[in-house]
Amino acid sequence: MIEYDGPVAITRLATGIPGFDLIASGGLPRSRATLVSGTAGSAKTVFAAQFLAAGILNAGEPGVFVTFEESPGDIRANMLGFGWDIERWEREGSWAFVDASPRPNEEAVVSGEYDLGGLLARIEYAVRNTGAQRVSLDSLGAIFGRFQERAIVRAELFRITAALKRMDVTAVLTAERAHDYGDITAFGVEEFVADNVIILRNALEDEKRRRTIEILKFRGAPHQKGEFPFTIIPGQGIVVVPLSAIELKQKSSDVRISSGTAELDAMCGGGFFRDSIILVSGATGTGKTLMVTEFMKGGAENGERCLLFVFEESREQLMRNAIGWGVNFEAMEQAGLLRIVCEYPESASLEDRLIRMKAITEEFQPHRVAVDSLSALERVSSVKGFREFVIGITSFMKELEIAGLFTSTTATLLGGVSVTDTHISTITDSIILLRYVEMFGEMRRGITVLKMRGSMHDKDIREFTIDNQGMHIGKPFRNVTGILAGTPVHTAPAELERLGGLFQNERGADGD
Repeated sequence: MIEYDGPVAITRLATGIPGFDLIASGGLPRSRATLVSGTAGSAKTVFAAQFLAAGILNAGEPGVFVTFEESPGDIRANMLGFGWDIERWEREGSWAFVDASPRPNEEAVVSGEYDLGGLLARIEYAVRNTGAQRVSLDSLGAIFGRFQERAIVRAELFRITAALKRMDVTAVLTAERAHDYGDITAFGVEEFVADNVIILRNALEDEKRRRTIEILKFRGAPHQKGEFPFTIIPGQGIVVVPLSAIELKQKSSDVRISSGTAELDAMCGGGFFRDSIILVSGATGTGKTLMVTEFMKGGAENGERCLLFVFEESREQLMRNAIGWGVNFEAMEQAGLLRIVCEYPESASLEDRLIRMKAITEEFQPHRVAVDSLSALERVSSVKGFREFVIGITSFMKELEIAGLFTSTTATLLGGVSVTDTHISTITDSIILLRYVEMFGEMRRGITVLKMRGSMHDKDIREFTIDNQGMHIGKPFRNVTGILAGTPVHTAPAELERLGGLFQNERGADGD
């Protein structure tokens, strides 16, 4: 009689690849083969090598790298840029190569004459000799190209995976595919034989490259679904950026901080909340950078460290503008209260940018962070990639209880474009709109607090001016309508009184 004790849980092997183990619910299923498929340049070899390198560095687990394409010398040289000293690991006995790469002038072996028995024996010897728990094979396409029939490919792949399972190792096998979306592998059988399948993509979208990783299947093991962005960082390797790591567990503070402008503090009910994310939206020249400058000044005057990311102006231009408004950024830097990072948006992908901004923030530990502007970053990414970036950086700042101020440029001079077009407004706690107002042949400026979560705020659209002392907020526009729509119209006081009376009558009728 056979006793049944219930299902056996599949144990995991943490890969050590930043972010990946989260979407893999702990790592790769142990003692199984995982197929990693991708187009040229999708980082398959980096993934295979990092899987071994992370095992050595994080867990002291030796590894074996089987190469079918690149020579061991090329792999040693290429991976050194990530800080992985493979040659030293080989001397220490924690890394071993099984070199099956083609030799110069080597004749191709046709199907029927090539035998995997010798290769598998070499792999098993390397595994036993090093005590390896991890094995990477890069790449299957180079060896299966010797076979012309899919049935043979399927049988030989079964043979490889069965042999690896007998060796009790966790293996990564890379394979090529022709397109980022379509057939998963070149031969169309590998994904059915492997226990687990991971897809790496380096897709071209809106003339911009975007790397993503997707776990297509883990047999009998849960994992997170969908594509997740990742990047490749020198000295570190692959870093996955999973939005699923974000949890709505941020604390909520009642402490107020100054915006740097007393009148704006009053409009916001006493200032911004310490852990709030503020979006300042307006046309070019309406005063967005000035608001950033005063936000930084307000923090420094209170002894708070301030971090400013600038993507549209040079450092010298930013310093000159601040001096013109009576703010000395250089003195704030010398006092250790300000750090300015100026970079072109095109100098890095948004995934790289997110990781870099997080690293700088963790190093400087600011109380306030400003980004001027999001619009500059939006042009270097797809809509989805941009939204993921904004969610990533805002959730990171809220988790650390950092006040953040972001600027966004509207497409038209007089406004009229919704700030929700890129879905940023739902992520932010407060929205401040800056608008031009045309009155009697003169351009004036208006400001209003459109949204402020958790607080009463001024609903008026107020006029403001800018001089060498910064921003000065004045009285509300009382005889002008259509400012936010971008069609300001001057209305006679009698007409406004009549419309107000109609509104009150309607409210009274509703109350009855």
